[in-house]
Amino acid sequence: MKIIDLRSDTVTKPTLEMRQAMLEAEVGDDCHGEDPTVKQLQNLAAEKMGKEAALYVSSGTMANNVALMTHTQVGETAIVDAEAHIYYYESAAISSLAGVMPIIVDHPTGCPDPDQISYYLQRDPTRFPLTSLICLESTHNRRGGRPIALDRIASIYQFAQAHRTAVHLDGARIFNAAHALGVSAWEIAQYTDSVSFCLSKGLAAPVGSLLVGTTEFIQQAVRIRRRLGGGMRQAGVIAAAGIVALTEMVNRLQEDHQHAQIIAEGLAEIEALELEPGDFPTNMVVFNTRNLGISAPDFAKQAAAKRVRISYFDPQRVRIVTNNDADREDVLYAADVLVRLAKSMQN
Repeated sequence: MKIIDLRSDTVTKPTLEMRQAMLEAEVGDDCHGEDPTVKQLQNLAAEKMGKEAALYVSSGTMANNVALMTHTQVGETAIVDAEAHIYYYESAAISSLAGVMPIIVDHPTGCPDPDQISYYLQRDPTRFPLTSLICLESTHNRRGGRPIALDRIASIYQFAQAHRTAVHLDGARIFNAAHALGVSAWEIAQYTDSVSFCLSKGLAAPVGSLLVGTTEFIQQAVRIRRRLGGGMRQAGVIAAAGIVALTEMVNRLQEDHQHAQIIAEGLAEIEALELEPGDFPTNMVVFNTRNLGISAPDFAKQAAAKRVRISYFDPQRVRIVTNNDADREDVLYAADVLVRLAKSMQN
């Protein structure tokens, strides 16, 4: 019987079109800048983000760390959200690889208010480390897949520019954010100095992320990528799937958002979960199991026994992520299982 996997949008398998494109890909040595398929992907990524240039890397974590190491110098600081992927999931690379001290700012949107960060941007650099970068995340994973509102990211970017500080966006799911906000990805990216985005989150490609920015920035990023062991040879084989992802899979993300709403609306009927469907405008639904009297890992274990795989952030927060491999019928079944399971646990 089919297992419905809603642990992440990274669990998807590449489509048949992707597999065919990979089979037929024209390739060359990317370390010499000679892979035509990689070049095509990078040009397409830069165009979609409204930036001058792009660099193909193996993962979102590598893209973020290449960005950090390009924007900053060892001994400087970077402002990051308390729940950011860069801070939470990247094995302390911000410090251990980039040599940068994170300044943690907590805001429910994942994007700080100017007054939360103004002190750090105005400190005397002869006495305090320079704050050279602000890192944002949209959609924000640990904050329920929420996008940062366009006016909010614009205000931070303008504030950062006034203080000669760069802004990097971890836009792993930037196309989800764009759909939710009703804008194009480049309209978000215009308020950044660099953006990383993932081809295997939501877009169903098997591997790879892009980093975009100015031509000068990307030229420096190539050197940092090599330092991290990220130079690739005939990478067109996998880049070909990324081209399909960007040309064929972006528009269908709205379907994942609709599927997430089906699950959110079902779970919202359970008062103990204190869940508002409007809080989850993209492909994620997060709820707290505290009032059900069960831990999130145990809830996930019971759901798995009924063929529905879900994940969790911590001992009490469950995460559900809709994706290309779960169709409407799958989602309706999963919603029914999760609602029934939660109802059975209500006191």
